[in-house]
Amino acid sequence: MSWIKGILFGVVGYLAGYWLSISLGVERGTEAPFAIGYVFFFAGWLLGAGVWDHWARSWFGLENKTPPTKESHGWKRYFMFSTDHKVIGVQYLVTFALIFFLAGAFAMAFRYELMRPGRDWLSPKEFNTVMSTHGILMIAVAVSAIIGAFGNFVMPIQIGAEDMAFPRINALSYWTTPPVVFLILGANLLQGADYGFDFGWTAYPPLSTVAGLGKLFFLLAFMTLGLSSILGALNILITVIRLRAPGMTWGRLPIFTWGVFTTSFLSLIFTQFVFTGLFMVVLDRVAGTAFFAPDQGGGALLYENIFWIYSHPAVYVMIIPGFAIMLEILPTFARKPLYGYKWAIGGFFGIVAMSATVWAHHMFTSGMPDWMTVPFMAATEFISIPTGIIFLSALGTIWMGKLRLKTPMLFALAVVFNFLIGGLTGIFNADVATDLQLHDTYWVVGHFHYTIVGGEIFALFAGIYYWFPKITGRMFNEKLGKLHFWWMFLGFQAVFLPMFWLGYNGMNRRIADYIPELAGTNMWVSASAFLLGASFLVFIYNVVNSWVRGPQAANNPWGARTLEWQIESPPIEHNFHQIPTVTGHPYDYGVEGSVHAVLAPQAEAAD
Repeated sequence: MSWIKGILFGVVGYLAGYWLSISLGVERGTEAPFAIGYVFFFAGWLLGAGVWDHWARSWFGLENKTPPTKESHGWKRYFMFSTDHKVIGVQYLVTFALIFFLAGAFAMAFRYELMRPGRDWLSPKEFNTVMSTHGILMIAVAVSAIIGAFGNFVMPIQIGAEDMAFPRINALSYWTTPPVVFLILGANLLQGADYGFDFGWTAYPPLSTVAGLGKLFFLLAFMTLGLSSILGALNILITVIRLRAPGMTWGRLPIFTWGVFTTSFLSLIFTQFVFTGLFMVVLDRVAGTAFFAPDQGGGALLYENIFWIYSHPAVYVMIIPGFAIMLEILPTFARKPLYGYKWAIGGFFGIVAMSATVWAHHMFTSGMPDWMTVPFMAATEFISIPTGIIFLSALGTIWMGKLRLKTPMLFALAVVFNFLIGGLTGIFNADVATDLQLHDTYWVVGHFHYTIVGGEIFALFAGIYYWFPKITGRMFNEKLGKLHFWWMFLGFQAVFLPMFWLGYNGMNRRIADYIPELAGTNMWVSASAFLLGASFLVFIYNVVNSWVRGPQAANNPWGARTLEWQIESPPIEHNFHQIPTVTGHPYDYGVEGSVHAVLAPQAEAAD
């Protein structure tokens, strides 16, 4: 199995790198040997996971091994270095689902601590470590889950391609992600002075530059995740540009493909900034540089600027794919053409163009000159225009539609509802005067979760239910799907709506204690969080049970028009018996005589 071989190669690589650094005179007991050892571990992990067998052997004149297929390895191929974009999509989906539930468990831990004022079982340092672990794991899910899972499985089929442009790089981008989890969990296992990392998911210096090996683990994990994002984004861009089927013009691309395409621009351009910032912190820790040391000419605000130049566009890396899933599902279940198709695409590109102009609204309290706050406030307000266009596209699509309230549609409608609250509460954060009061309070926690969880994560579940029949060839239990939706939707409101009140009344985020006057609301939020967490047990049972013994799914159970629904469920290895010819728009529901694509019948293709 690729996992076992990767770990073995990685351990050998780490020991070799550690020994080499000591042999070259690096001081034992410092962090430098660990950092160098990780580089060798990472290389060894990738080689063992499959890069050597399926790629690197040819560099030395040897024959590469044949990648695993359904016929040769069956279900085992999901644990191996596969170059099939559908297998990679499932690998991403299952991996990030596990990370999502793990991150949720960390949230349950610190919400238990916050049920009552005072200390129950976590010290302030332990609380911040648990909170930080929850944060970075959820950020990993938000950044990579939709792009990795459905951007891989669905997008190539939607454009009529047989695979991604660079299949081996595609596999490499997935196998780059497991070390992220190894490092994060490894940091939490460290004890004493090295316990975990307690600086939040932002890793601001000087906290991130002081002692604590767990902090180095975090920095290396974040950089590794960034590398995976860059590789995946490059592959998606080239695939959409170069591998579209005949007739698949830019004006006929499905809206989900447009979403992952524009998101990949953001990932490719801006992830380099956070990678650079994190690398500078690592150099401060292991090489004695002083990028962020004020007493040596550096400055912590330099890191904040570099970090937010990436991390505000990263918010759109998270939410644009969620919007795209929402707009993909709404026409199918409203039986109407997608309203304002071209305007919605323009909204995606408008967000991409403006996302780099708003980063400093995260820094209104940092002491920036007053004259600088006005343009950033204005830019933040202006970026709501392309976002609003996408929102209006959703509303126009469901208006007067013949709505079928199946489970995917319910989750898609919830995205509209939740993001409305997230967007409206964000206006207060954009305004300098109110941001000075609300910054670093639970108002921001509520706003961010309504935007990302209420927007993107609900869209992720919409996509799982929508494409589940195509991925597995089986149907899920609709009653359990709706039970999961209502339980999750109502639980989400119960958890995060009260946070706006908490923030308005002065409760700061990232703290382990609070004044007694806020005890009742915190007890409500924590109890609701446990109920919200329990809702996912319904989802797990439904998905696992349906995947194993659910009824066989029709090729197109939703009556959708895009190409992935015109082929077998699950798809054959190279998707199509013959490359299709696209002849019409993907969302012409109700338009008489309209056909999106012409596919060769299976029997004819076999001849």
